This record gives sequence, C-alpha cells and structure tokens, in this order.
Amino acid sequence: MTVSKRLAVRKVEKFEKNITKRGSVPETTVKKGKDYPVGPVLLGFFVFVVIGSSLFQIIRTATSGGMA
Repeated sequence: MTVSKRLAVRKVEKFEKNITKRGSVPETTVKKGKDYPVGPVLLGFFVFVVIGSSLFQIIRTATSGGMA
C-alpha cells in the first residue's frame, strides 16, 4: 500500500467513526447553574443607571410643567 493510499484509508476510517457518533451529543452543552452571563455588580450598575435616568427625566418633566 502506498503512503497516500494508507492516508486515505485512515481518513475514511476516521470519517466513518464520526458518522456513527452523530446524534449522540448531550441535550445541552451549557452547564445549568447559577452562572450569570453578566456579573451582579454590572447588572446592578445597569439597573441603577436606567432607573436613575428615568426618575431624573420624570422629575425634570414634572417640574417644567410638562413642556419640553
């Protein structure tokens, strides 16, 4: 057997092995747990900025009589 033929046979065997493994992956690859995509400090800062700016806008609109 030549080198290229052995290499081809090895690649085919590897491919065939992968074919038999198809469909046997776990349902989810994500670990279930208390791992948040953002940290609690960043989330708290975001909530503070959003709620604070909306409250500031409401107060500003109320004190100016509803006129922009």
